[in-house]
This record gives sequence, structure tokens and C-alpha cells, in this order.
Amino acid sequence: MFRKILVPLVFVFVFLVIPPAIYLLDYSQTFTMQQEKISYTLPYPGILPDHPLYFIKAIRDRLLQMRTRDNIKKAEVYLLLSDKRVAMTLALAKKGKDKLAITTFSKGEKYFSYIPKLLSDSKKQGVSPQSDFVNTLKLSNAKHREVAETLLKELPQGQNEAIGQILKMNTEIKAELEKL
Repeated sequence: MFRKILVPLVFVFVFLVIPPAIYLLDYSQTFTMQQEKISYTLPYPGILPDHPLYFIKAIRDRLLQMRTRDNIKKAEVYLLLSDKRVAMTLALAKKGKDKLAITTFSKGEKYFSYIPKLLSDSKKQGVSPQSDFVNTLKLSNAKHREVAETLLKELPQGQNEAIGQILKMNTEIKAELEKL
């Protein structure tokens, strides 16, 4: 008689009580937030700032900026230059050139910071940017933030302040883009 009661109780305990308890314990211990990767492809960076012929590329970029007069076209140029700088940053960080990487990233964000003003001026002149371009700008901005946060984790502690400034600039740019 005792066996008839014990077997079902053990069955209930083993198959109905323990698994949910283990699931709850396991669930509460393994809760982690994973940040979703931004699906935005940065362009190929080309020659990096540590290359002896980089000055030629810098002159070419400066001429391209001066030659472009249309505000929307100039915004597209700044987006390209900014994204290339961010791609250069990743390559330089991989090479272990942390300070040069952060300087390059800062210059890239500075290029990006010119874009909202250009688009605002263009709107005042009656030419609005296409919504695809604005969406691309928002994706690029999010990708820049993702790269900055990655660098914040990977680079030495002494670089945190500079990366913090870049993140602050990125947040300000994001706020300006939301107004467009």
C-alpha cells in the first residue's frame, strides 16, 4: 500500500515539480541582454592615416569638399568621409594604434556633425532630402555609436574620456537628425 502511494508521489515530484523549479532557477540566472548589431556596412577605408602617402588622400578629400556646392550632395560626401573614418578607426584599433584610432574617429564624427546643418539649410531653400538618405544617416549614426561602445570596451582605460566625448557628439547628432 505504501508503495502504491510512494510511486505516484515520486513520479509527480520528479517529472512535475523538479523540472519547472530547475527551469525557473536556470532562467533567473541566465538572463542577459544582448545588444542587436546594427546592419550598416561601412565603406572600405583605403589608405590609413599611418601610411606615408595618406596626405594625398587628405588633399583629395579636401578638394572634394570644396568642389561640392549642393548641400545634399555635400551631406552625402560628408557621410562617406565620416563612414570611411570610422572604418579606419576599426583598422587602426586592430593594429594597436589606439590614439590615432581615436583621433581619426573624432574627425569622422566632426564630419558627420556638419550634415544636419547642411540638410536644414537645404530644407530652408526648398529642397528636402529624400527619406532614404535620412534613414541611412540614422543607421550610420547608430553604427558609429556601436563602434564607439565597442572601442570603449576594448581600448585601454586611458582612452575612455576621449571616447566619451565622441559618444556625446554622437548623441547630439542623433538629436539633430531626429528633427529632420
